[in-house]
Amino acid sequence: MQRKRGLKPYARTLAVALSLAFVAGCSSSGGTQDGSMDGTRGGAGSGVAGSGVSGSQVGGTGIGTGSAGQQADGRIPQQRTIYFEFDSDRIRSEFESVLASHARYLRENGGARVVLQGHTDERGTREYNMALGERRARSVERFLSVQGVSPSQMEVVSYGEERPAARGQNEEAHAQNRRVVFAY
Repeated sequence: MQRKRGLKPYARTLAVALSLAFVAGCSSSGGTQDGSMDGTRGGAGSGVAGSGVSGSQVGGTGIGTGSAGQQADGRIPQQRTIYFEFDSDRIRSEFESVLASHARYLRENGGARVVLQGHTDERGTREYNMALGERRARSVERFLSVQGVSPSQMEVVSYGEERPAARGQNEEAHAQNRRVVFAY
């Protein structure tokens, strides 16, 4: 009993410290009141417009085009990465078929588990990018849940800007880093 009382002040202090760190991280994002980093109201909810990069232009690799990659024999879909616009967690329409194929796979394979890894480009603070990476992964998680995937099959993790897919400080590199990766 004595030990529990001794831990209580520490737990309370820790909760307050974490709350303050979260608030500080949110307030230091450099973004505007509506959450966009570029000062435009459409930044967080815009589609392809505004970035100058379409799904088929990212890295010149045809990202966002073609079939969803669903295997006829029930294997994991080939395309395991979807991409996002700058400062957005909105799922782009060209990736809905990719998400639908992953949802179909997960529904048909109840024992399969996936980690949804959220990533961002290097712009913004570390704290902001960790939160944005998580929001991106959570939006994919919500989409899959609506499609009937069990929450027990999904885990969300954010890497923010820490694990870039492409190095560089140009729009092509940034576009490749704004993503959610399906890790089976």
